[in-house]
Amino acid sequence: MTDFELTALVKNLSTALFNQPFKHEATFNSRLRTTGGRYLLSNHNIEINPKMLTEHGQDVLIGVIKHELCHYHLHLSNKGYQHRHQDFKQLLAAVGGSRFAPASPKVIKKKKVIHYQCSNCGQDYQRQRKINLSRYVCSKCRGQLILLKN
Repeated sequence: MTDFELTALVKNLSTALFNQPFKHEATFNSRLRTTGGRYLLSNHNIEINPKMLTEHGQDVLIGVIKHELCHYHLHLSNKGYQHRHQDFKQLLAAVGGSRFAPASPKVIKKKKVIHYQCSNCGQDYQRQRKINLSRYVCSKCRGQLILLKN
C-alpha cells in the first residue's frame, strides 16, 4: 500500500464514520517503533506505522486509523482530543477504534548485562554499561573488581 492509497483509505473512513471530510495527508512513517500512529497537531497530518499493516493486517490498520481520526476531528472541532478526555473516549467507542496498538514482537530487545565480581569477598555486580575497573572498587571491602565472561 502506498501513501496515496493510505490517504484514500483514511478519506473513505472519515466520510463513512464521521460524516466529515479528511482534508490533509496520511503517510506511512517507518521511524515509528512503539506506536501504531500519530496525529500531528502542527499540520493536521496523520502518520501510520507501516508494521501495523505488514505484521498485523488490514483490520488492525483500520483500527489505528479510526483512533487517529478521532484525534483529528476532535482537535479541529475544538473538543477534548487527548486520551484522557471524555470526548475522545466516547467518540472512539462509538466508531469502534482501537485503544492500543498491538505490540510488535521484534521491538522487544534483551538487555545486555555485564557481570563483575570482587576479587576479595566475591560480591557480584550486574551493570548495563561497562565501568573503568581502575577507577571503581567493591562497595563492601574496597577490593578490586574483575570482569566475568558471560
